[in-house]
Amino acid sequence: MTTTANSPSNSVKVFGIPVGDFGLFASLLLSFALGFTAFFLATFVGIFALLIYNEGGHHTVNYADTYKLFGLPIGLFVLAASLLFFGFLWFRRKVSGR
Repeated sequence: MTTTANSPSNSVKVFGIPVGDFGLFASLLLSFALGFTAFFLATFVGIFALLIYNEGGHHTVNYADTYKLFGLPIGLFVLAASLLFFGFLWFRRKVSGR
């Protein structure tokens, strides 16, 4: 009698972390968390980049522009990409019957 370990060899892994077995709610939660994180990180970097730019003698740029020029496009892009990625993984898992 031989026993085999039940290891998902075809599971998707990112940096060694299996991400192919999330449910719908977990996939949506992770997607929105990644989108919010990207938005805030891009806005943070944009504010500091504008701070350095303004200290160099250029005083015509408003800090509020970092939200709509840096944070929003990057956050929406990461949100859309993560929704596609996690949605595809969830859909593939549902179709395969796991």
